[in-house]
Amino acid sequence: MKKRLFALGMTLVLALSLTACAPQTTPESETTPPAETSPAQPESHQPQTETPALEGTTINLGLLNGPTGMGGAKLLADNDLGATINRYNVTIGSDPSTDIVPKLNSGELDIAALPTNVAANLYNKTGNIQLLALNTLGVLHILEKGDTVNSLADLSGKTLYAINQGTNTEYVLDYLLTQNGLDPDTDVDIQWKTSEEVTTLMASGDIDLCMLPVPAATTVLMQNSDVRDAVDLSDAWTQSGAQGTFTMGCVVVRTQFAQENPEAVAAFLAEYEASINYIKDNPEEGATLIEQYGMVPKAAIAQAAIPQANMIFTAGDEMKSISSYYEVLFAADPTSIGGSIPDDAFYYTAE
Repeated sequence: MKKRLFALGMTLVLALSLTACAPQTTPESETTPPAETSPAQPESHQPQTETPALEGTTINLGLLNGPTGMGGAKLLADNDLGATINRYNVTIGSDPSTDIVPKLNSGELDIAALPTNVAANLYNKTGNIQLLALNTLGVLHILEKGDTVNSLADLSGKTLYAINQGTNTEYVLDYLLTQNGLDPDTDVDIQWKTSEEVTTLMASGDIDLCMLPVPAATTVLMQNSDVRDAVDLSDAWTQSGAQGTFTMGCVVVRTQFAQENPEAVAAFLAEYEASINYIKDNPEEGATLIEQYGMVPKAAIAQAAIPQANMIFTAGDEMKSISSYYEVLFAADPTSIGGSIPDDAFYYTAE
């Protein structure tokens, strides 16, 4: 009998010791205080029942440099600290067509950031992804070394250096030029180059006119005081009377992954929204994280760019407001979104 009581006592001591030493993965308000544990409680009722629900899922996450990826920097930091519900294996790319889309198609990525037109295009071609959240509004700016351009109509007869041909950038520019009475093919000489090329040429003063997104536009303005922000294309969008909201960036999920892991997707959305809000509300700390994860080269540039980056978080049924924007892209060039306006199955709206 004494041996049995001694064994039971040792079991209880061991259980309480494990509880005291275990990482606090559940909210403090949900953790049962050790002092409340009954000595007569059977061994099968050890206080570990909450842990499996919070262990999360390993998610292969793809983000992009620049504003489309900036909002995720806090999520990456929390992940490195082991402070997220899910565990994220992260790929950060520069070109969605080569760094992100092939890996979504092969199943190497589960959730990824994309330009909104690329997301629609991929859905129409494969049906294998769904729109999970909108994350970036318009971030395009016309920069000029001089003072001759104050509207898109003023681009007539000029040479404009631009980046990201074949994405939202090109289709929105063509649409807005047309809305301002210009033919993009004949009235403006558009020279398509890489972001690095245009940024370097404009910052050094070797060219007079360019279109760049934040934070590349921010870099130029900080490096060359002779350059000014001539036209914000988000303002030009509104002034043109275009329908819908100019929405450039989003996050998508592989449909099969979403169907098999709804709890993991819900946890990601909560963690991602918190990350975006943190970066917006704490630009200095957020800029440090953005530099740390290579999304912008310098924290000073990131901090200056955050207020202009137009980061948002829109999920659920509210995402469907982007359909008006897709109608504009479709009218400009149906191939820009894969030949048709995405149907309701494109939108991930699970509770």
